[in-house]
This record gives sequence, C-alpha cells and structure tokens, in this order.
Amino acid sequence: MTNLASNDPQVGRRTMLAALVGMGTSMLASCAVDPESLPGTGPAPTASPSASAPGPAPTPAPSAPMAVPSRRAMVSAFAGKPAGSFGLEAQGIQLDLPAAARGAALTFDACGGLHGEGYDARLIKELRAHRTPATLFVNRRWAAANISLMRELAADPLFEIANHGTSHAPLGSRGQAAYGIRGTASIAEAYDEVMGNQHYLADTFGIQARFFRSGTAHMDVLGAAMCRELSLVPMNFTVNLDAGATFPASGVAAQTALLGARDVGIGHFNRPSSGTAAGVAKALPRLLDSLESRKLRLMKLSEAFA
Repeated sequence: MTNLASNDPQVGRRTMLAALVGMGTSMLASCAVDPESLPGTGPAPTASPSASAPGPAPTPAPSAPMAVPSRRAMVSAFAGKPAGSFGLEAQGIQLDLPAAARGAALTFDACGGLHGEGYDARLIKELRAHRTPATLFVNRRWAAANISLMRELAADPLFEIANHGTSHAPLGSRGQAAYGIRGTASIAEAYDEVMGNQHYLADTFGIQARFFRSGTAHMDVLGAAMCRELSLVPMNFTVNLDAGATFPASGVAAQTALLGARDVGIGHFNRPSSGTAAGVAKALPRLLDSLESRKLRLMKLSEAFA
C-alpha cells in the first residue's frame, strides 16, 4: 500500500484511485451509476422494496436556508468558460484539511443505485464504540432507499451528512467520463446533480450540507468552481481507505493507519460485505493512540473548516 499524502510538494497529494485507473470496473462496483438515473434520463430515485420502511413523513429539523445562485444564474455566469482539467485533483477541489486543523478526517460514501443501497452497520457500530466522528457523503438514491437510517445518522452528533450528488455522476461540464461513467454534460446538468440532492437533504431531513463529493470523485475546474459559488466545498481526499469497497480488511487497515495531520480518508458505508468495517476496526485503536500522541484527533469536516 502507498501513502497517498506525499510530503514532496513536487509530487503533490496523490490518490490511489489515480493509480488504479485500470481497475475502474471492479473498484466502482459498489458505486455504479444506473443509466436511467443520469441527469435528464430518468425519474427521481425511489425506495426499493427491500429498503428501510419510510414510516410517517419526516419532520425536518430547523435549519437556516442556504441562499445560493439559481440554475439560470449559474448557467449564465459560466457560459463560454473553459472546462479546465478533469480528474481527482482538478484546480478548486479540496483534498486535505485546512492548515490550522489539528487532526485528520474520516469520510465514508453511500453511493446508492444498483448494488449500492446496503448499510454497513458494523462500520457505524465501530465508529460509535470508539466515539469516532465521521463525515458521511450520501447520494440521493441511497438516502431515498434508507429513510429511517438517514434520520438516525443525521440525529447522531458523531456524524454529519454531506452531499454525494443526485445520480452519482462525475461532475463535468462537457460530459467527461470517469471509469466509463458519463459525467454531467453542461453546467445546467452539473447544477442539477449538485442541487437536486442538496434540496432533497434539506427538504426531507433538514440537512444543510456544507461539502460535496461527486460520483467517482471526478470533477472539472468549472464544476469545482460552481460548487464554491453554491457555498459548497468540493471535497475529495488524500488517503483512499478501501478503493471503492474492494480492498480486503488487511488493505483497509493498512490504509487507515496512514492517516496523519490534515489527511482526509475516503471509504464506503454502503457495502456491508466489503472489508471496510473489519479493516477500520483493526486499525482504529492504534490510529487514535498515534494521533493523540501527536496532539491530533479525528474530526468531522465541519470542525476542521469552522
């Protein structure tokens, strides 16, 4: 395993996903995009028959509305601008925590859609057992299929909910693809991908997400800039914990142990059959001790960006 947070400024803060482009299909098996769920190609996601029972209509917690530019304003503002580079580290994407942050962050994605609507209860149990905070990036499809779990996680002060998009598409402005998955083809589509889930989380659960991570974690420069105009931090990572929930427990443990000052780790909590929970459980006690010895701690993203 390789530390994805290089100290060499010439190398930059690399990610294992970039090194494993050839393994795109298996790595993203847990986060595949259903073709009909791409922007403008199908209906809004609905709960599957096996999903958590929705129960009575949720009552969103009080939350200040986020004033953001309209779709029309964004399309007008970005008309004619170049897309810029596209990838995991495009200009404008945040990889690590701010310089003043005294710790590291665990983040876990729930991608939804085909093969991606499960819930890794063991992982969440381990985080709770160690009183370990985490930021959970939730796709609208997963949220819609797991209403009761969303309410539970949103109410737990250990966790915060972040925006993982509406259809789990890469956030481009020219239809750029990542791992064979077509990205949004225009700023209008990119806006819908971001704000569709942003509004859903706010209206259904009273959550005003502050951070956005696109499907496959790929964006172009224009997409990242749009996120910031929408008062969202386009957030990626420095340490890949589970490679799309494909690593065995030993690999996840090795990657988790690498977290240090200002690192952001990415894993998944929608694949209970993966090695993610076991690997995190194995590494977490020693990691917490190591961070404490350096006067560091694990924190939610909102704490680091306060």
